[in-house]
Amino acid sequence: MSDEDFTTSPSGPESNEPAAAEPAWDPPQPTSTQAGYPPPPPPPGYTQTTYPPPPPPGYVPPPASAELSDNAASALAYVTFIPAVIFLVLAPYNQKPVIKFHAIQELGLTLVGICLQVFAVIPILGTIVWAVGGLCLLAVWVMCIIKASQGSAFKLPFIGDFAAQQSGYRI
Repeated sequence: MSDEDFTTSPSGPESNEPAAAEPAWDPPQPTSTQAGYPPPPPPPGYTQTTYPPPPPPGYVPPPASAELSDNAASALAYVTFIPAVIFLVLAPYNQKPVIKFHAIQELGLTLVGICLQVFAVIPILGTIVWAVGGLCLLAVWVMCIIKASQGSAFKLPFIGDFAAQQSGYRI
């Protein structure tokens, strides 16, 4: 190929020819209300209502509650030890025995998890104990979250007794 082939513009569809002119479109037509005509009447039997209806005179809406429900707070206590400690410290939650029970039981599960981590230091037996115990702890943790979100409790053998005694929650 010569230099001449690159300096001339190509012919055909890839050339720099101007595009074909677009067809002229008609301007949009005004609607009947824009043209000064009244809108058409509604169909027979049609009544227009506002949704939702306005409140009655003197209506005062109830104050918005900023706190969680007991089931939500109980289930949230099992997420980590941080919400459990917060629920044991904050005033509206630390006065409810069901939330205190779940928060204390979560702290007990956290201590069991820490003990399993300590066992993981032992070479072979510790690794086996850590793996089996971790799977059991995961299953128990999920059961506790499900039961707490349903409004009941999954009471663990030793931790649950201690948590029930400390919180005053009767299962």
